Amino acid sequence: MSATDSLKQHPGLIPPPEEFIKNAAISGMDAYYALCAEAEQDYCAYWSRLARKHLAWQKPFSVTLDESNAPFYKWFEDGTLNVSFNCLDRNLENGNADRTAIRFESDDGEVTSISYRELHKKVCELANGLKSLGVGKGDRVVIYMPMAIEGVAAMQACARIGATHSVVFGGFSAKSLQERIIDAGAVALITADEQVRAGKTLPLKAIADDALANGGCESIRKVVVYRRTGGAVDMDVTRDIWLHDLMANQSSECEPEWVSAEHPLFILYTSGSTGTPKGVQHSSGGYLLWAALTMKWTFDLKPSDIFWCTADIGWITGHTYITYGPLAVGATQIMFEGVPTYPDAARFWKMIEKHRATIFYTAPTAIRTLIKAANAEPAMHPGQFDLTSLRLLGSVGEPINPEAWMWYYKNVGGARCPIVDTFWQTETGGHMISPLPGATPMVPGSCTLPLPGIMAAVVDETGAELPNGQGGLLVIKRPWPSMLRTVWGNPDRYRAGYFPEELGGTTYLAGDGAIRDKDTGYFTITGRVDDVLNVSGHRMGTMEIESALVAHALVAEAAVVGKRDATTGEAICVFVVLKRSRPAGDEAKQIAKELRDWVGKEIGPIAKPKEIRFGDNLPKTRSGKIMRRILRVLANNEEVTQDISTLENPAILEQLKQAL
Repeated sequence: MSATDSLKQHPGLIPPPEEFIKNAAISGMDAYYALCAEAEQDYCAYWSRLARKHLAWQKPFSVTLDESNAPFYKWFEDGTLNVSFNCLDRNLENGNADRTAIRFESDDGEVTSISYRELHKKVCELANGLKSLGVGKGDRVVIYMPMAIEGVAAMQACARIGATHSVVFGGFSAKSLQERIIDAGAVALITADEQVRAGKTLPLKAIADDALANGGCESIRKVVVYRRTGGAVDMDVTRDIWLHDLMANQSSECEPEWVSAEHPLFILYTSGSTGTPKGVQHSSGGYLLWAALTMKWTFDLKPSDIFWCTADIGWITGHTYITYGPLAVGATQIMFEGVPTYPDAARFWKMIEKHRATIFYTAPTAIRTLIKAANAEPAMHPGQFDLTSLRLLGSVGEPINPEAWMWYYKNVGGARCPIVDTFWQTETGGHMISPLPGATPMVPGSCTLPLPGIMAAVVDETGAELPNGQGGLLVIKRPWPSMLRTVWGNPDRYRAGYFPEELGGTTYLAGDGAIRDKDTGYFTITGRVDDVLNVSGHRMGTMEIESALVAHALVAEAAVVGKRDATTGEAICVFVVLKRSRPAGDEAKQIAKELRDWVGKEIGPIAKPKEIRFGDNLPKTRSGKIMRRILRVLANNEEVTQDISTLENPAILEQLKQAL
């Protein structure tokens, strides 16, 4: 019996359609296991073969993996290439020049398409414009942009000239933007007059001006402004320049800057268990290899596909599966500006029908929101629209609950489209554990098996591998090409956070818990094991939110925990002690609103707490440590059954049970 047939015997598994298996890039579980065996037998030869096959090198590499300074691994280091060349020039050379690269739908439904030839021209003109401002190889450029073709072009232009970009999500505050500019030491900022979201405008340029005015951003020499709405903005004539003016009269050819495969392509800031965001640094060669490979393997991309990833370029999903992966494999993709519920909750279904999307990749939070909308208003149900163009569905950002998985499978995919439930992180650069749509039998709620070459395991706190059926820490036992290279400017934080000595110093700690099924060996992610929340697929550090709260004049102490939420998966719950007496009634509601708005201003709207509870103090041990495990129980409105013998003030628990 083949491996595919063996797995089919397990109850509850949904096999891929036979037609899909027949035409897939990785066809059947036997093909999957063959690739895994190749990686096991000669790890370096496996990755070397893939890198030579899937990337265009200006100078071929001679050393695949350098482990001499582990865990600071280097891949293909003596090889040189350019990421923008791989994404654009190769498509001009292989017959894709006039193929649509991006079909962009704005918040108001207007559609703009751009071919590979036109995108190449735009990127070269912008790259030459940046060079005219003195930006070059090794410089850092912060990009604070709305969803737009210009955002992708800005990232590609930086890659073309060897500048390292750091994209900051357009929903982040001036303070968050300022912190990232300072940490990266950026020399230029690319932003827009405004961004549009659900019919409303957000003043990006004004927020950027606030960030630069707050001090510490003296490294910024130039600010480039994309005119998105035409809204009035203040322009500093000594520093600011319009994007269209910068690109005017620039040459439409720009020779790529050939860089080492280890050259930093980008820094992307993500929340950690301490208060300060950490700059995850990714390489050029290894990162791009995995972006291209996972497009071909996980999404089984064909020349006829219309690919749609609904993420924002401010997150890693938008980097890998909008800006780099699809372009590296010559795909036609859809980009959209806005939200899934505007102008109504059928936006996604209307767009799939209009653009004839074949691959649809979105987040469980969006799916759960649209389930609610469809239940409340039948006209918003996906069954009211022609979704027959779809052949593959994907899920990203957080574990998807089985009920939402089944609804997605039946109502969006018509029970004929495989679902790739992808587990990965900002730090991993691309998919790590995911079904392969032409091979892996699916089970709702499980990301199934690691991709070939990814040596994932579940271990205890000492690093000992646990038997299937027993939950523990998710780790990756061997380095892989698309892994982060360091935390920007902080190698000690990189080593301590991702390669702790307790696990041997060379094993990657994901920060997530996991369990493997006793029979199939399939992985299920059980959630974060550190002080990081996953809210709608966005990682938020509890310390970062707590630091913002205690900076408010009214707040003496604050503790942040996650609570289960039917829509966002996890929601932010805050326990607050004020510098004055505990408020009640309308006064408590008013102060809670003030604190929510404060957090939104300090970090961004995505960090606003869903629930705030006030107490005279917080539950602490006799040594003064806040008992967060107890607060998690209270936040979820459960009975406290844990041992509280070390709790100094048990009476406070009754007070904190009261939700505002």
